[in-house]
Amino acid sequence: MELKYVPTTCPYCGTGCGFNLVVKDKRVAGIEPWYRAPVNSGKLCQKGRYAHEFIHSKDRLVKPLVRKNGQLAETSWKEALTLVAGKFTTFLHEEIACLSSAKTSNEDNYLMQKFARVVLKTSNIDHCARLCHSSTVAGLAAVFGSGAMTNSIADLEESKCIFIIGSNTFEQHPLIGRRIILAKKKGAKIIYADPRFTPTAKQADLYLSMYSGTDVALLNGLMHHIIANGWEDSAFIAKRTKNFEVMKTVVMQEAYSLPNVSKITGVPEEDLKTAAKWIAHSKPSALLYSMGITQHTVGVDNVKSTANLMLLTGNLGVPGGGVNPLRGQNNVQGACDMGCLPDVYPGYQKVSGPEVRRKMESIWGVGGLPEKAGVTVTELMEELAEGTSPVRCMYVMGENFMLSDPDLNRVKKALEHLDFLVVQDIFLSETAKFADVVLPAACYAEKHGTQTSTERRVQRLRKALDPPGEAKADWRIICELAGRMGYRPQFSYLNEAEIFEEIAKVVPLYGGMSYERLENPDSLQWPCPDRSHPGTPILHTEKFATPDGLGEFSAVEWKPPAEVPDAEYPLILTTGRNIWHWHTGTMTRRSETLDSEVRTGWVELHPEDAEKLGVSNREKVRVLSRRGKIEIPAMVTEDIKPGVVFIPFHFKECAANLLTSGALDPVAKIPEYKACAVRVEKIEPLEQVEPLEQVEQVEQVEQVETVEGKL
Repeated sequence: MELKYVPTTCPYCGTGCGFNLVVKDKRVAGIEPWYRAPVNSGKLCQKGRYAHEFIHSKDRLVKPLVRKNGQLAETSWKEALTLVAGKFTTFLHEEIACLSSAKTSNEDNYLMQKFARVVLKTSNIDHCARLCHSSTVAGLAAVFGSGAMTNSIADLEESKCIFIIGSNTFEQHPLIGRRIILAKKKGAKIIYADPRFTPTAKQADLYLSMYSGTDVALLNGLMHHIIANGWEDSAFIAKRTKNFEVMKTVVMQEAYSLPNVSKITGVPEEDLKTAAKWIAHSKPSALLYSMGITQHTVGVDNVKSTANLMLLTGNLGVPGGGVNPLRGQNNVQGACDMGCLPDVYPGYQKVSGPEVRRKMESIWGVGGLPEKAGVTVTELMEELAEGTSPVRCMYVMGENFMLSDPDLNRVKKALEHLDFLVVQDIFLSETAKFADVVLPAACYAEKHGTQTSTERRVQRLRKALDPPGEAKADWRIICELAGRMGYRPQFSYLNEAEIFEEIAKVVPLYGGMSYERLENPDSLQWPCPDRSHPGTPILHTEKFATPDGLGEFSAVEWKPPAEVPDAEYPLILTTGRNIWHWHTGTMTRRSETLDSEVRTGWVELHPEDAEKLGVSNREKVRVLSRRGKIEIPAMVTEDIKPGVVFIPFHFKECAANLLTSGALDPVAKIPEYKACAVRVEKIEPLEQVEPLEQVEQVEQVEQVETVEGKL
């Protein structure tokens, strides 16, 4: 019997927890604590504890698939790659788009964007950060010059006040929740703002029960009260910021007085006063947010408003302070850093800059790189559905937009306008079922690499075993495909370490990193510009990353969501995750322990709304929006605000994204997942139920008569 422990990094959220994969006779038999992991010190949440269970799933992809006579059939790598390479050459540069993945490594993402730009000569490269934190990248970069978490997870323990808004931290980032509890034990005040009384709310000292889509009003109201009482940090504002008076003019309007803000948000005026006082008088104070802030048509405005509040109170550049966006996926920060965005090369270097382009052409040994930014994935889907996009071919790595994107009926229509779709994944996902070619990839336990956590910590993935069957690491597939298309010299890497060496040359933020340095369990946090640099736990300690070194206040007015309740659709729908599952469920629903806890979705209804509808707890109801409808069990609970309903988006049999709106933030192009108008209908016992308006080829999961034991 062969037994070994392989330390690696969790494949789920962006916290960056480490654990040991226990390998027995060439199979991952379990997970054990890795006490040297810097973020979690051996502790794990439910998903991390059972992150091995999907690895040996019976429906892992093990051979390439090619569509023949309308059906996907197994084939050889030679046939599959020859077909893909040949088809790619038949499309013009503007007719092809690539989607990279926040679930794969930095090395995989770096090569996917390089393949798009070098081989396909297109800037049409994007990934799921567009759907979760593109507002953060745009908003914080405008204010601070850098679109990343300013502080480290560990120094949250030094906070005297932690303001959490739009983040159900204790379910979505549980090991960050642990740091919040440790801070609370030291005396920190915890403020939580959200439409739902979540597990995070239950740990708070002050809960602000707000309506979804009123974040700017709430934040402006807090700043109004702070300034009115003279509680702002005048010295910090004078020394480290600009445009304060412009911001002040906006927030001091009568519209943002606490009585008015209370009417807009639904938060009692006294609670707003208490929150403002705690934030202003507790140094240092930290602000944490996640997709409850970003996934709005005003996502960038929301992000800028969080930054305004921390600039106003001088809580930046210090331990225990900062603006701290909690990244959703394990490597969404890294995929952005690697340039998997249509307007920037790796390291956020603008595609439109001639000097940057010449630098990239020199390092990559090619000419003729695209000079203009490409299209975002959200705009692409909209244009494809409308039949106005020039794109006819897509190469997708590890993305499942047939469940993750808003308005799924529109997404299906978009895919029908493609001539050729290639999907590279570990399972035959809902998206892969539409593909012309499916390429089997390795999961996190089957390859070496790095990923970058929400706190900018670059950590190692370590290979524990070989991929199943003929599956291959994503980077190897990309290199083989590039070689077949005449670019073997540019993709001649022997291993992941060689790819990372090139990343360090291309990305200044990673310039001082190497696999050798990352072998230290503490790893490194960017920026790390040279080999002697220790990394940077806290950003902006002396100056901001803006051209003049100053943080820039923004004048932000509150705007309602793109779609508000009316007589036909009287409720606000907001969506999110559950502690037992992850995003589209591709991995967690194949993990027996996790899936046994929660097997299907639900819609949360306040008792007042349920009584009006005549709906009881666990009764199946119909939820409709202007885009689609689903049937789903009701969870009647006082943990949600009246007039608001919540649906988790993991479950294909009651897919929340059949309902959500494709309305976009004008800057970040992020969809408004967190607010759209719906109605809930009671299903009468003798009613002839119409078929669910589900997307074709999304496999139906057998409906259960009761969800008892599953909610």
